[in-house]
Amino acid sequence: MNHIDSPAWRALAAHAEAIRTQHLRELFADDPARFDTLSLRHDGLLFDYSKQRVTTETMDLLRRLADAADIDGWKKKMADGEAINHTEGRAVRHMDLRAGKDAPPEVRAVLARMRGFCEKIHSGQWRGFSGERITDIVNIGIGGSDLGPRMVVKALTAQQQPDIAVHFVSNVDGADIAPLLGRLNPRTTLFIVASKTFTTLETLTNAHSARAWLLATAGNENAVAKHFVALSTNQERTRAFGIPDDNTFEFWDWVGGRFSLWSAIGLPIALAIGWRHFEQLLAGAHALDEHFLSAPAEANLPLTLALLSLWNTNFLGASTAAILPYSQSLAYLPAFLQQLEMESNGKQTDRDGETLGIATSPILWGEAGTNGQHSFYQLFHQGGRMIPCDFIVLRQADFPLPGHHLSLLANCLAQSAALAFGQTVDEACAAGTPGPLLPYKVFPGNQPSSTLVLPALSPYALGQLLALFEHKVFCLAVLWNINAFDQWGVELGKQLASQLTLLLDGDADSGAFDSSTRGLIAALR
Repeated sequence: MNHIDSPAWRALAAHAEAIRTQHLRELFADDPARFDTLSLRHDGLLFDYSKQRVTTETMDLLRRLADAADIDGWKKKMADGEAINHTEGRAVRHMDLRAGKDAPPEVRAVLARMRGFCEKIHSGQWRGFSGERITDIVNIGIGGSDLGPRMVVKALTAQQQPDIAVHFVSNVDGADIAPLLGRLNPRTTLFIVASKTFTTLETLTNAHSARAWLLATAGNENAVAKHFVALSTNQERTRAFGIPDDNTFEFWDWVGGRFSLWSAIGLPIALAIGWRHFEQLLAGAHALDEHFLSAPAEANLPLTLALLSLWNTNFLGASTAAILPYSQSLAYLPAFLQQLEMESNGKQTDRDGETLGIATSPILWGEAGTNGQHSFYQLFHQGGRMIPCDFIVLRQADFPLPGHHLSLLANCLAQSAALAFGQTVDEACAAGTPGPLLPYKVFPGNQPSSTLVLPALSPYALGQLLALFEHKVFCLAVLWNINAFDQWGVELGKQLASQLTLLLDGDADSGAFDSSTRGLIAALR
């Protein structure tokens, strides 16, 4: 069904025209209780969306659209294991990975193996070829096999295990892996090769370079088994690489890459923060899953985030959205959410094979903390574009140095207020601005934003946060009637790259390519 033709969509379009000229100053002046009305609290989280350009009528109309799109029915289909990834004929079951005692037996079995492996590494029982204990872990993956674990390990720096350093390599560019290998000791380094099929070009190129680096010192191929583990389903290929089955951790086709950090792909997370903290990460996500599946629309956090994103994108005309975590530990969150949202929902073909003809996923971007204020916030304030912002802030600091956290909180609140309300000519005059500078000191405001407050950056709260955004993506896909769980747009470039590798190596004829590509091949040869 094309929801754009529905009465609920048309009602929202008419409502958008009616309130388009309203300023957030007016909306707050008209409703002194606006914060109480337009904020949600759940399990320690606070989500304030009162600075979004919405009214209670807007939210009612948006929820009617969600009802017309059968959000509850689609939630049930996902939870029941139906093949809602219809183009690949797969179920979408990442919630099963963090279901605790209710997880499927195969999930519990892999988690048990992961736990045993972590205990061997942390206790020093696992030794390298020279008999020395492991001090460095290098995760080799790309996309979902890199961004999720990399982001979580950075976010939970305060919970890091002593004596273990976890590193990440993803880019096929030798500049990613070579400097890292130059700093590490092959006798005390363990590599995790994360590739479902064990055929991913970037990952396998880096893995073979790491293998050669190890063997240059070890001199014996038996060393591979002591320094490599695999996160993969292709045991034939992992064995050929030299990784025994005992060192291979399985995950399944119903785990999408960008939803996979809860699976064996999370092994570097567990090694970095310890198994108890990894279980808390899973528990936080599971608690948010239960909220998402059971909470009514008016109290449902993921659905509310999705409805606001759709409103800003399709009815107010925003083409981008900013993710602004006021936490240096969450520095990789914008990059993680770029993949989660844009790879999932950056699509124009609906579930019926028809062209949508409207914008879907906004372009996500962002920066941590006050850094962005000295970079791109100028554009927010006076650049003439509407850019919705999601501020994320911690009530308690993960590194509580005196004087730092209060300043960070003050800056976050100052920016959300300044973006919403701006500064008029009269206010600039009252502040003593000289006449010639008045035009430069006017800030139009009316930039929509939400603020999500986490109690602290604990593993549990981080699990909640990530599950919240996962379910937001799912809701948006239902509202747009698209499949969030395939990524056909990624495949074409991969196919062409394999052909072009041969051309650049001089082993094939470039005649099938356009004149630009042929010219570039000639120049790069």
